[in-house]
Amino acid sequence: MSQGLFSDLLVIDCASFIAGPAAATVLSDYGARVIKIEPPVIGDAYRNLFRLRGTPDDIDYFWALDSRNKESLALDLRRPEAQAVLQTLVKQADVFITNIPFPARERLGVRAGDLMPLNRRLIYASLSPYGEHGPERDRTGFDATVWWARSGLMDMVRPTPEAEAAPSMPGMGDHPTAMAMYGAIVTALYKRISTGEGSEVSTSLLANGLWANGCQVQAALCGYELAARPRRGERGALNEMYRSADGRDFVIASTNPARDWPLLAAAVGHAEWLEDPLFATPEARLMNGPELVRRFDEMFAAQPYAHWAKMLSDGDVTFGIVGTIYDHFADAQIEANGLFPEFAEHWLRTVDSPFQIAGETKFQPRMAPGIGEHTRALLEEFGCSPAEIEALAAE
Repeated sequence: MSQGLFSDLLVIDCASFIAGPAAATVLSDYGARVIKIEPPVIGDAYRNLFRLRGTPDDIDYFWALDSRNKESLALDLRRPEAQAVLQTLVKQADVFITNIPFPARERLGVRAGDLMPLNRRLIYASLSPYGEHGPERDRTGFDATVWWARSGLMDMVRPTPEAEAAPSMPGMGDHPTAMAMYGAIVTALYKRISTGEGSEVSTSLLANGLWANGCQVQAALCGYELAARPRRGERGALNEMYRSADGRDFVIASTNPARDWPLLAAAVGHAEWLEDPLFATPEARLMNGPELVRRFDEMFAAQPYAHWAKMLSDGDVTFGIVGTIYDHFADAQIEANGLFPEFAEHWLRTVDSPFQIAGETKFQPRMAPGIGEHTRALLEEFGCSPAEIEALAAE
């Protein structure tokens, strides 16, 4: 592999599903070598999610996204021989990432106290659902149950107070949590430059869910009683969703109504509304919000989205289409920023990790590995005897 920002890093991904492994994926995008530890035969349980969703057995899109660039080493960590191999790897590694439940870490000998003494420069990165301490420390959880539901986001993100809470989408909280894990790892690597010592770092789905919902949580911490989700029209016409003649939904957003209201009225060709007593003052616009929304609804429904997009853009109004997944394929903005890089050896594209560093080029992504695809080569590289290789690779 050619030189890259992290090309001197060896990362052990001993985690499952998304949040922990995706942090390793981001490191790999900038050149880190990532060895994925997964059980023989069945592999990471994340591989099964693709099939549980009833998808035809073709390309495992979940695995392709979050395990690109990695080498797969199949080890049954319940076996002493496999633990010995892992310890050999850890002695040479820079980063060890795990989200194995805490009781299982003790049984498998992969706690920070087990591995950090083997390598004083090791960054031990721990991900958990609920955090490293407390009565729920050992509970299992996913982003759906912790990041989304437990944090209060699920309760608050409703179109109306009466609407049912919506379930989350796969990975919706895991990928932001992965970025927190990545940030913790890189911070510890920076600390290591001056101290020469590794660190134990951690994050949790709960911490990240609270951070994602931080504006509302902070309001509650400051003693504010949060109002119920306003109904359509009650939050003002300048912060509302509308639908065009061709059925496309779009959102108008304003943080400065004094500036934005004249811009919006002029942009849509109704400057006379600025003098209308119903809308002439902020108080009047709020009181008569449903009427103003009704007028906008009627107006926007008369022309296709492209018409309104041009007028709103020309008028310097902040707005955005409610995009669908399939809109992204022909999105010139996504293409211009290279957000869907191509796999090196496949016609597929993937979703890029969400930041760039000027002067640093990300590696072209490589397809995610099969279960144990690199086991024999890795066992040879890290000094296992032929007998050990045969015993471990045959699992």
